Amino acid sequence: MRIAFPAVSASAAFFVAISQAWGADSTDPNPPKVAILPPMAAAKAQSYDRVTFHGAPKPLPQGAVTHDWKTFLGPTYNGFSTETKLIRTFPANGPQVVWELETGDGYASPSIQGEHLVYVHRVRDEVVIECLHPRTGDRYWEHRYATSYADRYGYSNGPRASPVIAGQRVYLLGVEGELICLELPTGRVIWQRNINKDFDVVQDFFGTVGTPLLQGDNLIINVGGKNGPCVAAFHKLTGKLVWTAGKNKWGPSYASPIPAVLHGQQRVLVFAGGDSEPAVGGLLSLHPATGKVDFEFPWRSSKYESVNASCPVAIGNQIFISATYRAGSALLNVNPDFTQTVEWTMRDREHNTDDDQLGIHWNTPIVKDGHLYAFDGRNEPDASLVCVNVKTGKVVWREEPEWEETLVLNGQEQKLTLSTLRGNLLHVDGRFLCQGELGHLMWLDLSPQGYREISRCRPFLARYTWALPVISQGLVYISQNSSDVIARTGSRLICYDFRAAQ
Repeated sequence: MRIAFPAVSASAAFFVAISQAWGADSTDPNPPKVAILPPMAAAKAQSYDRVTFHGAPKPLPQGAVTHDWKTFLGPTYNGFSTETKLIRTFPANGPQVVWELETGDGYASPSIQGEHLVYVHRVRDEVVIECLHPRTGDRYWEHRYATSYADRYGYSNGPRASPVIAGQRVYLLGVEGELICLELPTGRVIWQRNINKDFDVVQDFFGTVGTPLLQGDNLIINVGGKNGPCVAAFHKLTGKLVWTAGKNKWGPSYASPIPAVLHGQQRVLVFAGGDSEPAVGGLLSLHPATGKVDFEFPWRSSKYESVNASCPVAIGNQIFISATYRAGSALLNVNPDFTQTVEWTMRDREHNTDDDQLGIHWNTPIVKDGHLYAFDGRNEPDASLVCVNVKTGKVVWREEPEWEETLVLNGQEQKLTLSTLRGNLLHVDGRFLCQGELGHLMWLDLSPQGYREISRCRPFLARYTWALPVISQGLVYISQNSSDVIARTGSRLICYDFRAAQ
């Protein structure tokens, strides 16, 4: 049965009116027009020539806990998954591939709600937003728009931010600042605007990156306009500006805004700071409904060409932030009156060999049982996996995972020493799922007692495997962002079966 979905009804005028009232203190330079769309049947998933289907996944084990993954960092915004009954070890060639999508450029992770997966990438001179069935790869719809973005440092010219799915809508922020709201069942545009043009945002080192945060009715974005604002909220139904925050001229970073509960109250944490001279940036704590700023804490390298890219982490009534380029890490105490004090700071390890140093480039640390686990280091050669005692700020242990593999490259057998380099971590099913920068997958047991590898596989060998893995319904989705140097396969979004046998 196909169901008709009205995108925006006559009640849209009501929402426009209330959003105008809520944003009375913030003048919107270019409010978008909301499309009044007639009812339309939901799109039907159909086979797609860019998708290769390998085989259906195993049935979900009885009693398995599953969830949707609607935005960056998952349902709890901190890399924790509550999914259970997953495979415990990997076959030598990796878990079973369910399907794979031939992709273009970009570093975005997919987002999933129910029977819909949304993924964004760049194919030639167009950004392509695709809505697929999560278990088959069949396509419901696609939406395209032109792009001319060129990365200043020669990295990918595709999008970075993950889609945000909420009910019957999906929101996407493009690398050139395009903010688009689409109807999830049909792919039709409800509203769109370009925040870089509207707020005079200078193209950052690596483009617009942070995933918007949806809190209540507000999409919250680290805009970083040339003359402000630092942060802005847009109404989810109309795209109109609701509030602005931060008059410090801190530019847009590569970290995404993160929700937090501090002293029983909802807050949003924004770690700002990208392309700016002088080099400025830092952490803002603000109220999600009004944009009222509790405090601003400067924290950014003094080096012009540097980034704040690791998302802040709320730990009770404390906040952890970290950056490389000789910036380091800090743990802040948030007081009951929402002022802050510094609990401890650590310098990063660039040009420093002291073990009690920590600077996280772009991965988001996982905090468990009073300890923080993350990949330290700005570049591949100085990367290591660390365990830090949150209370003391001391490094408990530091590990550089390495192993030897015999590979056939260009027809010749070669023995190579490989590593996770700068990886990503998720905590799922009581363990840590690690994705290495070259594509390796590992189940790890991490505790203050040390590092233990449970299982490891190499499903592909490709550089720039930077997008965070996504897990939903016992399936794991990984973006291979460059060519596999062994199999010679190009960029792909791959769906793996992680479901345990019955």
